[in-house]
Amino acid sequence: MARRFGLDPASFVRPFWPGGDYQREEYAPGCVVVDNPPFSIITPICEWYQARGIRFFLFCPYLSNLGIARRTQGVTHTLAPCNVLYENGAEVPTSFVHNLAPEIIAEAEPELAALVAEADEVTRAKQKRSLPKYSYPDEIVTSASLGYLAIHGIPLKIRAESAARISALDAQAAKGKAVFGTGLLLSTRAAAERAAAERAAAERAAAERAAAERAAAERAAAERAAAHRWQLSEREREIVAMLDARETELA
Repeated sequence: MARRFGLDPASFVRPFWPGGDYQREEYAPGCVVVDNPPFSIITPICEWYQARGIRFFLFCPYLSNLGIARRTQGVTHTLAPCNVLYENGAEVPTSFVHNLAPEIIAEAEPELAALVAEADEVTRAKQKRSLPKYSYPDEIVTSASLGYLAIHGIPLKIRAESAARISALDAQAAKGKAVFGTGLLLSTRAAAERAAAERAAAERAAAERAAAERAAAERAAAERAAAHRWQLSEREREIVAMLDARETELA
């Protein structure tokens, strides 16, 4: 955004903080409000800034973007859809609204969408609890590995004489690590059966993913075919003709 509009990030201000009042904020000449305001009052916020000639670039709801400040001139609706995970844990489909390009009323901005998605991934990674991921030999079975088989419809029974409970491999214990939730150490025969079951589960999982993708594509096609297509009225066609004429005059 700063690069596109030639802005100095040092001029950015964030008046929307807990307990803050954006109308009482001191706005220095040339500043730009770049912030995530309360979505419930986004329209009056835009109108207030626009009436005072204060530049802004604000986060806003994605699907209702075009309805924001719709009676206000000089506002640009930037559609760069991304599901943003906010500090309060809410995940909200988000886009942007600003007054930095008054000649543009609406735009699709894929580059901005990609940048925000990338930044959001960093935020999510920081918020997630970092758990170690381990890979075990076929002779070790865990609750998770048995659950994977069950989820994908592959049965497996391990006889009592073929398994010994194990809380940690010797290599793990030497480093203070353990098998999460305890595991079972299997005989050679039981390990081979487990490995075969896991291969079958992986194959079924791949087939399920392919089937799900096909079904999703078919549903999308059916929805498009069944969608009601609205038509323009004569009055709306007259507006289109007026817009065409205005474009010709300004060309």
